[in-house]
Amino acid sequence: MIRLKHIYKSYTIGTVEVPVLRNVSLHVRPHEFVAILGPSGSGKSTLMNIIGCLDIPDSGDYILDGEYVDNCTEDKLSEIRGVKIGFIFQQFNLLPDLTAYENVEMPLLYHRISPSERHERVIRTIEQVGLKDRMRHKPSQLSGGQQQRVAIARVLASEPSIILADEPTGNLDSASGKEIMDIIKGLWRDGHTIVLITHDINIANQAERKVYVHDGRLSEKEIYNGMENH
Repeated sequence: MIRLKHIYKSYTIGTVEVPVLRNVSLHVRPHEFVAILGPSGSGKSTLMNIIGCLDIPDSGDYILDGEYVDNCTEDKLSEIRGVKIGFIFQQFNLLPDLTAYENVEMPLLYHRISPSERHERVIRTIEQVGLKDRMRHKPSQLSGGQQQRVAIARVLASEPSIILADEPTGNLDSASGKEIMDIIKGLWRDGHTIVLITHDINIANQAERKVYVHDGRLSEKEIYNGMENH
């Protein structure tokens, strides 16, 4: 499903070229749950952006569902993101003036979906994350954990095959974080492919497989110290 081959990525700061990813190769199979683990500045967020078609590598190949996407136009990358990939971020990114229902519905307004199907998807996914009695509440009326559940429902409503979760529990207390991880693991058991980015070994240990990023390089073995436990 996801295959990266010899990916290099750098950014230019002033006149200096700073390498971020160095010869990264990764294969994520359909329905797999992989945690990408690394400290701040290791390159894991850049790697997520490339997997999520938010950025393109300087060189190397990215093959998604058999299609080379590293040379796609921005319009094509946007189309891929809209159809195949759902994002769960540390920041919930909910619109404050909209209810939970409206936040979940918003991305579907850009799809060619009938109003009846749109309504069915919103109700189904809000119920799936356990917020049936909160769907008319605005974000300010919800706890952090509830807001993240709305964000997950918003992802599910678009029915992506791949879910990228970037520090999904980073803004939550331990109890809410456990609830979110239970939902994410449930999505994996339901057949979604999950790629989770984290610096927390306790979160990463809940995945099916871990890979480690350090100084822009990827390894299946732990090659650095300093992982944080919470």
